[in-house]
Amino acid sequence: MILTLDKRNKLKLGIFAANCSGGQAATTVAERWDADWEKNRALAMLADEAGMDFLLPIARWLGYGGASDFQGNSLETITWATALLACTQRIVVFATTHAAFVHPVMAAKQYATMDQIGRGRLGVNVVCGWNKPEYDMFGLDLPEGHAERYAYGEEWLAIVRRIWSDQAPFDWDGTFFQLRHVGVLPKPFGGGTPLIMNAAASTEGRAFAMRHASCLLTSLVDLDRARADAAQMRPVEVIGTSYVVCRPTSREARDYHDYYANAHADWDAVDRLMQLQGQHAKSFSPEHLATHRLRFAGGHGTYPLIGSPDEIADELERISATGMAGVTIAFVDYLAEFPFFRDEVLPRLVRKGLRASNR
Repeated sequence: MILTLDKRNKLKLGIFAANCSGGQAATTVAERWDADWEKNRALAMLADEAGMDFLLPIARWLGYGGASDFQGNSLETITWATALLACTQRIVVFATTHAAFVHPVMAAKQYATMDQIGRGRLGVNVVCGWNKPEYDMFGLDLPEGHAERYAYGEEWLAIVRRIWSDQAPFDWDGTFFQLRHVGVLPKPFGGGTPLIMNAAASTEGRAFAMRHASCLLTSLVDLDRARADAAQMRPVEVIGTSYVVCRPTSREARDYHDYYANAHADWDAVDRLMQLQGQHAKSFSPEHLATHRLRFAGGHGTYPLIGSPDEIADELERISATGMAGVTIAFVDYLAEFPFFRDEVLPRLVRKGLRASNR
């Protein structure tokens, strides 16, 4: 049984990157997110009570420098997700994992334990590698091509899934792993399989998602590309990435965006991020990297949702109309800003028929 996100919500919504300092915003403003654990726990409980679909962390090992050391402080995702599964009731919590950094036998046991704790609410976001400085930190070589990275990820995930499903110990003789007498308990909760997400933009990554994942996390660049991505990936659900600046009026939202993402942007961190994305990730086209520098300061290059509650609800409706299954959202200060989004935007999406009422 492969789990999916809540079918009651036509447009799924998840909070992204709250485990990392700065979240998605490379800014020096005083209120920028610091990734404190108590704040993460409080945010998770608010999101759970509000009926949000999922929490999704970034597996980050090194920050991007600059005055803010953007994403330099990050809570490790497996321990983060385990703790949040224990203190929430309904929301899916993802553990983002670099396959190259965690042995599949270890990962399979960790995930099964987590799924038991969350009673079937674990999601696994499999990342097959792009950040060369982080590979260097682990003493590993980043494979030059996407094909080898995903071949490794494919074998890694096949082992994890076999551990989840097989009742008897097995041997494994593969390209990357040679294992003997593998048998691990517990199994995932209720005989199910945790929801699998793949974060990818490359051709190889998308093919991997079609074979193995319930949903694909990808960059939401514009609505035309979103429409093409959703059509190409069916039946895999496509989740786009965005960041939110929601204020009572459009002018207030745009003024604040200019304040934190322009006047007080951490441009050294932005340039480092863009350099690495261009060299290794290939998540963004060269044209996007060249023309959307402000988006990288405002939200890691993701799609901007800036305006009043009406404007943001209308834009989310347009995104849903492309066929995308959902979007991730991030804020400069998640705890301060999410309640306004919850109270003003979510009810509008219910009235538009995009989400089920949480009342």
